[in-house]
Amino acid sequence: MGELKLAPTIRTYIENHIRERGYKLQQFSDVTGVNVGTLSAILKGSRPLAMNQLDQITSGMGLEKGYFYEMYSVECFVESAPHWRRLEPFLYRCAELNKLGCIKKVVYQVTDDRSYISELFEMAENWYSKEMNEAALILYECVAAGEKYQHSERLALCQYRIFLLHKTMSKFDNLAAAVQLEPYIEKLDEEIQLDAVKDLANVYNTIHHWDKVYELAEELERKVDFQLELQSRRRKNRKRTAFYPIFTYKAYANLLKASVCEACKQYEKALEYTDVYVTVIEISNPTEEEQELIERFKGWAEGNRYLYHLMNGNHEVIEPYLNYLDANPHEILIAFVNIVQAANQHSLDIDYALDRFDPYIKQFNTDMHLKGTYNMQMLNHRYIRFYYELGKYRLNQQRYATGIDTLLTSLELSSSSNDDLMSINSIDLYGKFRMHVTNQQDEQYTRLIEGLSSQNFGIRIKSV
Repeated sequence: MGELKLAPTIRTYIENHIRERGYKLQQFSDVTGVNVGTLSAILKGSRPLAMNQLDQITSGMGLEKGYFYEMYSVECFVESAPHWRRLEPFLYRCAELNKLGCIKKVVYQVTDDRSYISELFEMAENWYSKEMNEAALILYECVAAGEKYQHSERLALCQYRIFLLHKTMSKFDNLAAAVQLEPYIEKLDEEIQLDAVKDLANVYNTIHHWDKVYELAEELERKVDFQLELQSRRRKNRKRTAFYPIFTYKAYANLLKASVCEACKQYEKALEYTDVYVTVIEISNPTEEEQELIERFKGWAEGNRYLYHLMNGNHEVIEPYLNYLDANPHEILIAFVNIVQAANQHSLDIDYALDRFDPYIKQFNTDMHLKGTYNMQMLNHRYIRFYYELGKYRLNQQRYATGIDTLLTSLELSSSSNDDLMSINSIDLYGKFRMHVTNQQDEQYTRLIEGLSSQNFGIRIKSV
């Protein structure tokens, strides 16, 4: 198959540019680096234009990268059947330049031809591995649409990737994404199923669907036991397809069960599950990767034991808990969410703890508001929770000015993150103490409420 034809509109742009600059063709060739004979043939329409030549010409004309891609995509890939060796570099270049509109236009056109499905899937996997997530999502959705009646492992993996890339801080969006994924899990590679069930449980955890979290934790543990049994029979050098070593998923399943017990205020049971996952990670001759994960679980266990005792009303563990945080500063944020929550639940005075870690807490401000990946959003959710619990703590102390200010910070972050549940919690608590707000605080509250999406948020409030 020959080179693809240059769109006439692009040729017109080039001719006008040469005329306006007063260039002779050789001068334009020198500027662009494209052979003069090739340029002449292109302008006459007797020779097609390769993409690298288009990039050279665009640069020589002083235009931004990808300036002509929209026109080029229509002429070369929408109005004619493209060859993959031409299409592939164009899609990669569009992804590099974030020309998502061009990718959508071309890919939705070519997926009518199922011969491209395998190539598009491999390209999506490559982009996903490079965290080119927006571009990868377009390809995954196209491949999934093209294979929706195939019930294949590839379709299941597409659905799993779509689930990972679609997660937001919206309780309702995440529930919809989880429901969409569940029917495909059993079609995934058996080890990848461990990751999928774990991620599914994490989503249900964030939306407080505790029965479902526990059910998935049980399922995860069963799948791990099966894989460990298989692993004992397989050759040792078999490549692992799960993201983590297999035994760690069993530990994580019990950590999830402990978190469900914590949410249900069954703290003694949570301590029992903590003991289980500490036992699970006791393996002989761990690799460097395994040892790093073992230390991580041990750290979680130590911090969680302090937490469960504290939430059970044992305020004597606060001091060793704080000492633990001195040695594990990366745990300070989530720990203080729990410490302040325990103070609210058991009417504890924790001012000394807040003072002790004041330099860290001062960093919990609106500049820490993060957007983007799901993990970044989860971190932001912890900031929101901290401000909410701290605002509640100050209000219960009758320190109304600082309490309302802190609560408004929580509302600001939750509304801008589309964290519906925390927005509603903040609005509800504000209403209970509204008689103590200043005019300035009430004006700020009104602006935040007006900033919420009246259409989407209104629907969601009715659903809560």
